[in-house]
Amino acid sequence: MKVDKKGHTTIIKETRGDIKAFIENIATEYKTFEKQNLILDVSNDEKVGMNDLVNFKNLVKQHQKSKKSLVIVAENIDFNETPDYLIVVPSVLEAQDIIEMDEIQRDLGF
Repeated sequence: MKVDKKGHTTIIKETRGDIKAFIENIATEYKTFEKQNLILDVSNDEKVGMNDLVNFKNLVKQHQKSKKSLVIVAENIDFNETPDYLIVVPSVLEAQDIIEMDEIQRDLGF
């Protein structure tokens, strides 16, 4: 797990190829990240599918309570199959754009 903090956003990159251990690590260290927007980058693991991404559900719900954004970066995903509670994009740049739009909406009171 590689952590990179940039302003109001923390990018956490999965590096070991074990998505379940990655989710457990983030859950364990969540207090460290709860006041930041999060980009969870699992694009390094080409085997990650929608069945793996739905395991982020509890973490996403927990993070929404803190009124911050959580975006998952994954490749080889059918984005039409993504559940409504997940925000999944194919690149870190797109994840940063989504977070910026979310920040603007929160600043405007939406």
